[in-house]
Amino acid sequence: MRIIAKSTLRNYWDEHKDVEQPLLSWYKVVSQAKWQNFNEVKQQFGTCKILGNDRIVFKIKGNTYRLIIKISFENQLIWIRFIGTHSEYDSINANEI
Repeated sequence: MRIIAKSTLRNYWDEHKDVEQPLLSWYKVVSQAKWQNFNEVKQQFGTCKILGNDRIVFKIKGNTYRLIIKISFENQLIWIRFIGTHSEYDSINANEI
């Protein structure tokens, strides 16, 4: 999968050093994936949550942070839509961000 954009993750971990390694690990796994559907994502990341509008929420560093992506299986693309703490996640509409 091609992830747009790693710089979004980098900017976040520059401000939140404790999440750098978990985000790098997520990036490495996902950038090597060739998922064709949501079931394949769920098989690899059992704790992820499938949302509407082609979005998926990943729990990062346990449940301390949340990462929302939008995915196109056909084009093998992922767009970073949100990265934040669990409490910040609770204050947004994950299906629309």
